[in-house]
Amino acid sequence: MPVTRGFQRRRPEPDRDRLPPGQYDTGSSWPVLTAEATPQQAAEDWRLTVDGLVEAPHTWTWSELHAFPGSTYFGDIHCVTTWSKFDMTFTGISVDDLLDVARPTSEAAFVLAHSVTGYTTNLPLDDLTGGKAWIVWSVDGKPLPRQHGGPVRLLVPHLYFWKSAKWVSRLELLAEDRAGFWEQNGYHDRGDPWREQRYQGD
Repeated sequence: MPVTRGFQRRRPEPDRDRLPPGQYDTGSSWPVLTAEATPQQAAEDWRLTVDGLVEAPHTWTWSELHAFPGSTYFGDIHCVTTWSKFDMTFTGISVDDLLDVARPTSEAAFVLAHSVTGYTTNLPLDDLTGGKAWIVWSVDGKPLPRQHGGPVRLLVPHLYFWKSAKWVSRLELLAEDRAGFWEQNGYHDRGDPWREQRYQGD
């Protein structure tokens, strides 16, 4: 199973140099933050769809996703609310594997990630390809807790964590950017923690 350490960034030690500007190390704590009620959806009832500007729209069940080769991310995550958590291990599949099946068209440039709750967040397609994003169902060797997006969430660790949509159910490929929930409420369209892209205008 391939393991990705971070994303194309060599950060010097000590640990303080792994913190983006304005962040603090949360240690063993993993804060629970959400804009919506936690859904009570069983894994066997969950589906993931990739559609929009693709040649072959597709929907996968829980068992079908697990038939893909597994992929693991080991590294850090950063929340826009200023906490960071080091050395986390998430396991699932690479978004690249799903896109290989769905085959984005040449017009596709953005993705709107949808959750079962109705939550959405927008991302450039480039931020989901090239081994930079995953669909994950376990963390640190255990099933992903429901309050942290279980049974399945999007993981885009090189961006602020609101981009890693909990309870993700659909990746919609678009030609033009379309703001998601927090982006409509003043958050930055991209959300790079190393550039402190927290809010529109940053």
